[in-house]
Amino acid sequence: MKYFIKLLLSKHTQVPTQQQQQPPDNEQKQPLFPNLQQNEDMLRSIYSNCSDVILRSFLIGGKTKAFIMYIEGLANADGIDEYVITPLMRDEAREFIEIRQLIEQKISVSRVNEFHTFSTCSEYLSSGNPILLLDNEAIGLALGLCKWEKRAIDEPSAEVGIHSPREGFTESLRTSTSQIRRIIKSPDLKMEAMKIGDYTQTNVVIAYIEGIVDLTLVEEIKSRMERIRLDGILGSGYIEEMIVDNPYTPFPLFLSTERPDVTCSSLLEGRIAIITDGSPFVMIAPITFFSLMQTQEDYYFNYIVGTATRWLRYSFTLISLLLPSIYVAILTYHQEMVPSALLISMASAREAVPFPALIEALMMEVTFEALREAGARLPKQIGSAVSIVGALVIGQASVQAGLVSAPMVIVVAITGISSFLIPRYVAGLAIRLLRFPLILLAGSLGLLGIMMGIIALVLHLCSLRSLGVLYLSSVANPKVNELKDVLVRAPWWKMNTRPRFTDNYNKNRQGPSQKPGPDKKNRK
Repeated sequence: MKYFIKLLLSKHTQVPTQQQQQPPDNEQKQPLFPNLQQNEDMLRSIYSNCSDVILRSFLIGGKTKAFIMYIEGLANADGIDEYVITPLMRDEAREFIEIRQLIEQKISVSRVNEFHTFSTCSEYLSSGNPILLLDNEAIGLALGLCKWEKRAIDEPSAEVGIHSPREGFTESLRTSTSQIRRIIKSPDLKMEAMKIGDYTQTNVVIAYIEGIVDLTLVEEIKSRMERIRLDGILGSGYIEEMIVDNPYTPFPLFLSTERPDVTCSSLLEGRIAIITDGSPFVMIAPITFFSLMQTQEDYYFNYIVGTATRWLRYSFTLISLLLPSIYVAILTYHQEMVPSALLISMASAREAVPFPALIEALMMEVTFEALREAGARLPKQIGSAVSIVGALVIGQASVQAGLVSAPMVIVVAITGISSFLIPRYVAGLAIRLLRFPLILLAGSLGLLGIMMGIIALVLHLCSLRSLGVLYLSSVANPKVNELKDVLVRAPWWKMNTRPRFTDNYNKNRQGPSQKPGPDKKNRK
């Protein structure tokens, strides 16, 4: 009896299948009807329970039935009244002969697109375009009267510059593309659009410079993006995870930037930019590991200063990765490498600490990373204060309580400061993540474990590719011309060639004999 009751309840509470939960796409794919009332009924059924969808019926010149439909907040309601409804309702509008004549003579909107299916109608509506339908016409008109709120152009917070432009991308796709177009004015700058996401229908633009980029790279990235089948794309990170060459790596294989100048410089080097609507971050590919160590300031300052800061960045990246593990390895297995006076000082500082160096390092590293993450997630007004005060209070209290030693606090503090010199936040996350397995190897095998970890890391980097280009291609087959912007920042008058990603590329960047100085012809 109990089994029979459960069976009845399961039939009445059956969860809808995936096919039942999907929207009625078949209705939206069918063409428009010649009858206006049928079109109106169909659109009302598609957008039922949508309070932000506005539908207004009226007569063109008091004669022809029509209705206009738009989404409130995405369309320019004042423009609809002024440029569409008001001129069409006048008496002289009854004299038009066909729909094309109506567009040419009565609708004073710069962009008008025709559509023939309900699915295309939904796409135009969701993009903010009002749609106009007429009786006895199986053609709809999408009017270019989009208007929605967007963030103003501001300086990017994640890539602050000292001697560089103060503008960054916004979440508006067309604002971002216009910023690129304003810098690169050549018609060779191409921007191909596509939509990704079954429900979001997110607009994505692939930007490149024809004549500089290898078109096989463009076709490769387009084919990868066309394979994406997701419900929605809410940011550029969704696309990046779906098109990377190796998904099992902590290192970024696409360069993410908020700066138009960085994007334009990458395009001029033969790279490809992916701009996603709703995201202020533009993805750039192909890249190498050394692309993550470069900043826009390297090129706005003198090349001597740029080279010095780049080497400082490389040095502190190694310190951020290796310093805690080397400290643990020396204290655990290689005390003979430490000078006697320093060893006695470190031993006295660790005298009251009950934990081995490995546990001590892991405790402090995890605590420091937790404080940094908390500071990043808290409001700006209190985030920095919490992270700084928390680190000082916890570090001092831990030393006084005898849980950790003072040298370990110094090592962790230097490591944390070193990680701040990594210019790309995602690359810094990868270095911070790899620090923990190196500490475990150092605590288990000493310096031998560190060497094993470094070898495994280098082999992993050698196996990575970004859009088919080797991650370490800049140093894999070193040539003088290709190292001018890798380990050093050569002066602009020396960088006559572009980076080589494939064999089919535009090599020459600028003309020869660009070295500055007085003209010999003008000397007396």
